Amino acid sequence: MKRSRVVTALAVAVLVAAWLSPGEPYEAVTVSEGGTIKGKVIFQGSPPDKRKVILTKDREVCGSGVREVDQILVGPDKAVQDAVVYLKNVAKGKAWERLSATPHIDNVKCDFKPHVQVIPAGDFEIVNSDPVLHNTHGFYGKLTAFNVALPNQDQRIKRQLKKSGLVRVECDAHGWMLGWVHVADNPYYAVTAKDGTFTIKDVPPGSYTLAAWQEYTGEVEIPVSVKAKEVVPVTAELKK
Repeated sequence: MKRSRVVTALAVAVLVAAWLSPGEPYEAVTVSEGGTIKGKVIFQGSPPDKRKVILTKDREVCGSGVREVDQILVGPDKAVQDAVVYLKNVAKGKAWERLSATPHIDNVKCDFKPHVQVIPAGDFEIVNSDPVLHNTHGFYGKLTAFNVALPNQDQRIKRQLKKSGLVRVECDAHGWMLGWVHVADNPYYAVTAKDGTFTIKDVPPGSYTLAAWQEYTGEVEIPVSVKAKEVVPVTAELKK
């Protein structure tokens, strides 16, 4: 019986390790005649009411009463801000941009900054700018990506996000806190501006699947064909 349990535990560990390990590596090549995908993300329908959260602890830092949180940021022309747009299943293309600093998420006044971001797989820092304990917990679905206690102000702890995909970030000490990190497996991605626009450059000619994601609506996919040195206009419509 004990041997069976050990074998089962080892099998589960192997499966988890395989799931967390990166897939086929992206190949950086010279893209001399790439095209550009230039578009806008819009929301069809009426935006939902703001999510109301009750601030229950550390009120000298977090504030008191009720905090209202937007579930989706929609402009007067239906433009969606902070939507993640990216190409799926790109095997090779332009080189990754050189980062000026390690990507990070910061606990600021019991909120996550930035709320939404896209990063390449690799080093990731969790930062606490507050003078209270935060326990920052990231999940790939239900599986923990990192779980870090930061009891001290200005504390920084580095972890690695090796697997591509969406990471939901919560704080175990302050249940209302929520953030999102999309770990990209290729450099063809963008986060929409206030006017809902995005630009993805240096795309090798070919057929692709463009994905647009927002935390309230989820994801939509759009087929896109890119020709050499041409600009492809795209409108991604999100709905609930």
